[in-house]
Order: sequence, then C-alpha cells, then structure tokens
Amino acid sequence: MVEIREVITKRDRRIFAAFHAYMYKDVPQAIPDLVSDEYNNFLPSKNPAFDYCRAKQFLAYKDGRCVGRIAGIINDAANAKWETERIRFTRVDFIDDLEVSEALFKAVEDWGRAEGLSQIHGPIGFCDMDQEGMLVEGFDTVGMFITIYNHPYYIKHLESHGFVKDIDWVEYIVKMPEKPDPKINELSKLVLKRYKLKLVEPKSRKEIRPYIPKTFRLLNICYKELYGTVELSHAQIMKYYNQFILLINPEYIKFIEDEEGELVGFGLAVPSMNRAVKKSNGRLFPFGWYRILRAPYQKAEVLDLYLVGVIPKMQNKGLTAILLNSMTESARRNNIKYAETGPELETNTQVQALWKHYETKQHKRRRCWVKDL
Repeated sequence: MVEIREVITKRDRRIFAAFHAYMYKDVPQAIPDLVSDEYNNFLPSKNPAFDYCRAKQFLAYKDGRCVGRIAGIINDAANAKWETERIRFTRVDFIDDLEVSEALFKAVEDWGRAEGLSQIHGPIGFCDMDQEGMLVEGFDTVGMFITIYNHPYYIKHLESHGFVKDIDWVEYIVKMPEKPDPKINELSKLVLKRYKLKLVEPKSRKEIRPYIPKTFRLLNICYKELYGTVELSHAQIMKYYNQFILLINPEYIKFIEDEEGELVGFGLAVPSMNRAVKKSNGRLFPFGWYRILRAPYQKAEVLDLYLVGVIPKMQNKGLTAILLNSMTESARRNNIKYAETGPELETNTQVQALWKHYETKQHKRRRCWVKDL
C-alpha cells in the first residue's frame, strides 16, 4: 500500500529536496540539482514566485521507504495571462511502480479539483527560469545542470495515467568550427555598423554586474510569448542575479547595445558544470561549493548555451549571428569542442534557424504533458 504524505516539516523538505540526487546518484547521465536551491525554492520567504503562485509538495512511502515525490503549483498569473484553469506538476520522481506514480499524481489532481481547476500539466515549474519538460528521447546522453533527467519508464506511467502530449522541447549538440568563418565575421561587422550597435565583451564579473538586471528585463520582453511564461518580477530578477553571478565566466557573456546605450541583445553560456555538480551529488558542503565555483573556469570540452535573446524590433537583423559568432570565438580559444543548447520549443523555428551555420544534431527531446481533471 502506498502512503502519500504532504511535506510539512523541515525533515520532509530535506527529503524532498534531495530525493532526485539520491535516486539518480548511480546514473551517469543524471546531473542533480543543487539540493540547497531546491529546498529554498519551496520557501515563500526565499522564492518571490510565491507572490503569484501556490505550491504543495508530496512524498510517497511504501513499506516504510520513500519511493517518490511530486509537487503541485498553481500559477495564478499564468492562468490569468493564458486564460487557462491549470495546475502544474513539477519535481516528479518515482520508482517503476504504477501504484506509486498514480498515488502521487492523484494528490496533485485532487488539489487542483478542489481549487476548481480543469487541467493538470507539466513538468513545469514556478516560471520559465525553472526546469521544465520530461525527457522522452536522449536517455543515453548526459544531461545539463539546468535540465531534468528521468528514467524512460516515466513515459509509460504518464500514458497509463491518461496524460497526452501538450508540447515538446528539443535540444541540440553543436560542433564548434575549427576555424573562424570569414562570412560571419564580415556579416557581424556590417550589422554593427548599419544599426550603430556596440558588441560588449566583458572581461570581469565586475563589468557584468550592471548588465544582469537589464538582461532579465530584456528576457521578459523576448520570451513573453513562449509557452507558459509569466513576467519575472524585480524580486525574481534579483534572485536569479544572485544565483547566476557566481557561476559566470565573463568569456562567454556577450551584450549588444544600441547607440543610446540600451541593451538590445544578450548571450549567456557557461562551460559545463556537470562534472562538479555530479561529483558533489548536488551538495555544497563540505567541498561542493569549491568545485562548483571553480567549474566555470576549468577546462571543458562542452559549453552549455543557457540564454540568447534579442529585442523584438531588432530580431531577424543579424544580431543573434553576432552573439553566437563571438561566443564561438571564445570557445575556440579555450579548445571547446561542442556546445549544447538548452531546451527549445519544437515550434520555435526562429531559434532553431540559429544553427544553420553549424554542424548540429538534435539529441534530446522533452515533453510537457496535459490531462483533463
């Protein structure tokens, strides 16, 4: 028999936050979250998303052992913006036991019905900066620090419980060219000159700091029409600013300003954090903090592409080519062999067109599922 417990105590919160890292510790492809961040994400005092979200966490026990977890999120801002009546599920993990997964989803579904909602969808988090999408292809490839890894049997469970596809994200591995492309270099110069733009290539974190809040404000504009997004508040921007600033290597941060000094484009990439986070199993202590803070400056073969954005009025004018060309040059100098994209909506052909000048392979796919309540 499966027992579902709502997470109330600090002990329960710790078990919930560490469950994924524990469950996947022996799976080489699974990169854990930082357990401390996961703990704090569900504290209203630490996560400004609770200004417009409500959340509940649940643990599943069988034969006295914790065998699964799930959280439900009611994002009132997203429901208002997209005119939906949905509850989100997130942080879902379970052993290969249909009774366990059914009990976990039932806990979230029951809460959604009690609140008068008509659908459940996920995995999707508090906002677009949170992890989203269940892996459905690419189980034999190593994950990214910012994405979800799950066992293949999760698909069978979701289908068995009546979930269907809502939308997919795809991810690409991008081979770094061995030599500069003269055509792209010339295009970059022409675009900068034509539109009176300036490419900013920071040399230190100190130079980056003033741009981070601007970057997130621009991100609000660039990503506002993407699936399930809501605008990040100032408090959320500062939360992610404090999280990101210590993980940044200035060589892979690029900005474009117009002639008035306004930010019109940005690119953010980080040398893969996988080795440091996996070795520490998502924990900062006793030595995880040291490995993780050093990781952005360690030699790596893979560059993780986190964010690229251009203000709408300047899109399709070559700014993304400038940003990617500059990041490619930085990667080449440091012997980076490949770049890996974050999840891109399968319908976002504009983003996928960015890779037309590169040798690429779509190697992962992840899914957001939906079910009527």
